[in-house]
Amino acid sequence: MSEGQENLRTTEVDLGGLVSVLATHLYSTPLVALRELVQNAHDSHTRRRLEDPAGADAHQPRIRVRGNTAARTVAIEDTGAGLTEPEIHAYLATVGTGYTRLLREVTGNEQLIGAFGLGFLSAFSVAEEVTVTTTSHREPTLGHRYRSRGGEQYSVEPVAARPEPGTAVELTLKPEHAHLADEQALREVLGRYCVLLSIPVYVGEDEQPVNNIPVPWRTGVPGGWGTIPQARQHAARMAFATAFGRRFEPLTAFPFESTDPETDAVGLLWVQDGGSYGSSDNRDLAVYLRGMLLAEDARELLPSWAGFIGGVVESNRLTPTASREDLQRDQHYRALQQALTEAIINGLYETARLHPAAWRRILARHGQDLLGAALCDERLFTLLADDVPVPTSQGDLTAGALRAAGGGAVHVALGSGGGFEEMLYRAMRVPIARGDRYAVLPFLRRYAQLRDCRIVELGGESGNRELFRDPEQPLPAEETGWLAAALADQGEQLVPARFDPPGLPLVLVPDREAELKARIEDDQADARIPSAALRLARAFTARTDGTVKARLYLNTASPAVQDLLRAYRAGHTGAATAAALLRSLKVIMAAAGSDGAQGGDLTAALAGVGTAVAALTASADAVSVDLGTLFGNDEPGEHA
Repeated sequence: MSEGQENLRTTEVDLGGLVSVLATHLYSTPLVALRELVQNAHDSHTRRRLEDPAGADAHQPRIRVRGNTAARTVAIEDTGAGLTEPEIHAYLATVGTGYTRLLREVTGNEQLIGAFGLGFLSAFSVAEEVTVTTTSHREPTLGHRYRSRGGEQYSVEPVAARPEPGTAVELTLKPEHAHLADEQALREVLGRYCVLLSIPVYVGEDEQPVNNIPVPWRTGVPGGWGTIPQARQHAARMAFATAFGRRFEPLTAFPFESTDPETDAVGLLWVQDGGSYGSSDNRDLAVYLRGMLLAEDARELLPSWAGFIGGVVESNRLTPTASREDLQRDQHYRALQQALTEAIINGLYETARLHPAAWRRILARHGQDLLGAALCDERLFTLLADDVPVPTSQGDLTAGALRAAGGGAVHVALGSGGGFEEMLYRAMRVPIARGDRYAVLPFLRRYAQLRDCRIVELGGESGNRELFRDPEQPLPAEETGWLAAALADQGEQLVPARFDPPGLPLVLVPDREAELKARIEDDQADARIPSAALRLARAFTARTDGTVKARLYLNTASPAVQDLLRAYRAGHTGAATAAALLRSLKVIMAAAGSDGAQGGDLTAALAGVGTAVAALTASADAVSVDLGTLFGNDEPGEHA
């Protein structure tokens, strides 16, 4: 005996407390008890086939689940191997020991599902009393009944043999779980849990099993599944996706089969008709281990950009947690993640090539998601660059259509739309992309690089230089100062320029970087914005001091502005009145946009228009300003 071993003691186990924890707290939902007991019944059939291969042809495997709401009971019956009395004591009544696991280790059979010897305990999470009546195929004339309340103590007694070998597990449900005895509820739950099981599962006296749905990646076809026409393959996949999908209609479906040696997973993926990145993440992936549902919501296996994807995969290699409701993040899990990403990209390519009608529906329904997806993978960008719709001031348009309408340039607003930017673009008859929408701006920047075209980002300094050209003749400093005092408000910088159309005398463009700086430096920004994003945004806005909130571009090519300057140079008293009219026009234009003026400013501006018009019409020596040109008429009229 080595040093210190004489002090070793045996750990005491509170069996009652352990059973309570395992039965009540190991599983997230009482529905898992049904899954575990049906799984045990399935393994019993596999065990019988392994132990008695000679009798396999005569054996008719089936599982039947009955519910009795009046008696508050659920019974799970199988025609499997059954249990002898020693096996009841050794496996059924011993926590952590499972014959299924031992048999799989000996035989290598991957159809056996059980792993931990804990599944039977789940019965006590929903039942006051559990009764097991069983007859082993090894002792077909002997029957035994196990009975336990709570799982800590049990009894076993001999009973008459069942008509055929197998086991019946009856649960007397706790009052709070009485709803499980409803057979319609059982059909819905088991139809999902057991859809991939090869052994038929019946509910009540139904003649059709709940798992009577053809599984397209398993369907036996002479010569192989790939020998039948593509249209029939696609129809079979769509039928399964429609039957399995819980919330959304499938738009298309494509097979999943990994070539990575680290994963053996196969299954089906589909594009759902529902959900978008802006509203919610609707990734919906169910994972089955050896035919039994393991993870109902395994969305983390799908890429984060694939919020529109649903699917089912099954594997024999994935490692479950003890509760069998989640997966361990091992090399098989990571390999499956990568394989699913590849399958989605390949599936989208195949849909675009083989199913153009479905592809058009996908683009229309999930354009916003796909803009972001395209930025995550170069192959997706290549696929989507010319097809995915982009939200613009004229509705959804492709980047190519934006480029054509913009004379070879793609125009995008950095703000939230509306206001002077949109008014300018309406006047120019050029659609403007909504750069504030999810992924629009980085997508269009990437598109401009790919197609070697200009991108004009209105609201940023570089984009504004594209639109607002220098005047043909610089204005004297005195005139610029007078115009700034007459037209610009605090925080606005007057910029003499030339731009189209000439009928638009001025445009006020907010500085979006200054707006962003103000938002992120707000006292509440730390609570609203994740810290990593906040640091990046602050680094981006550090280059601006935020004092210039907007730039007021004055169109020196506009007849109205030219008339105003002539009046000022001639010393006409009406010049100030005309300038006030232009200033009111600026405010009215802002109020027409989504980020426009306050109500008080608009009221004052409207009053200012009336005052200016009255002054101009009443003055005998009215300034040489034509009101028609002031409001957008390119042809100046006769001047006073």
